[in-house]
Amino acid sequence: MKRVDVIEGVTPDTLSKELLNSDTPIVLKGFGKHWPLPQLAGENDKLAMDYLMGFYRGMHVSAGLGDSKYKGRIFYNDEVNGFNFKAGNVRLNKVFERILQHSQDQNPPAVYIGSTNVEKLFPGFREQHFVDLTAQNAVTNIWIGNQSRIAAHYDFPANLACCLFGQRRFTLFPPEQLENLYVGPLELSPGGQEISMVDFATPDYEKYPKFAAALKASIVAELDPGDALILPGMWWHHVEAFQSLNVLMTHWWRPEPLIGGRPMDALQLAIMSVRDLPKEQREAWKNQFNYYVFEHDKHNHVHIPEGAQGMLHTPITESAVMNIKRNVINKLKS
Repeated sequence: MKRVDVIEGVTPDTLSKELLNSDTPIVLKGFGKHWPLPQLAGENDKLAMDYLMGFYRGMHVSAGLGDSKYKGRIFYNDEVNGFNFKAGNVRLNKVFERILQHSQDQNPPAVYIGSTNVEKLFPGFREQHFVDLTAQNAVTNIWIGNQSRIAAHYDFPANLACCLFGQRRFTLFPPEQLENLYVGPLELSPGGQEISMVDFATPDYEKYPKFAAALKASIVAELDPGDALILPGMWWHHVEAFQSLNVLMTHWWRPEPLIGGRPMDALQLAIMSVRDLPKEQREAWKNQFNYYVFEHDKHNHVHIPEGAQGMLHTPITESAVMNIKRNVINKLKS
């Protein structure tokens, strides 16, 4: 397990496109240390909560409450047909009251607000904790809770994650570690994204022997208030929050425009229509996928007049995308 690369001296005003497009994770030490909320680090939780409540306009939030016996782990129930926490829509002040109620507990019940649009929840907050990612068309969300452990998962977009209050640890794995992380069901997961089934606090190496290889390939990023993490898309990350109050602000974006839908949709269709074919047929389709998708070269199709290339045109056109969608919908109905 290695430490992530750390860069000091980068601020929201000096953040470069080159850094944002990094293909490996980078910690920006002290990136937002002059923002108002990180300036409250070291103060009591109530002061930070009062600051946040100054922006709050009464919106209900989706909050999860986990039993203390799970030690902050947000996960499945034993049958893996539901979750080990109760979820509900409540006002933010009720969440803060619950956190304060257990702030001195050695092992408190987890209180967790997942990805929530910051501009809807806290109008005006983003302007005081601003990163100009307009060119990236980034979506800015906020995460609030006490001590928690979020199972390893990936996000399709790239992310600039800013620790605003409390402390967090990201354990990061490159995309090729998928087979060593023992991923759970694709249809059901605590946060909507498939997760590793391994409990990082007490890994069961008899049940998950390849996880040892994943750990050897992992890197660790530890964030204090004001630090930020540049996290490329598709990197797996396990996230721990350590303090009685932790606040994280994320910015998600895609480096390239995405007009054709989610790749996960294509994967699910391939599981349905390709995976259970005889091996020799799967190999033949693997060649097709490599030629048309994974090892695609636009010069493969120069023998076709450009106006007749249809979906083979690079980049794909919006009209071709619409034709594919109509065709797939019609075929799935049959």
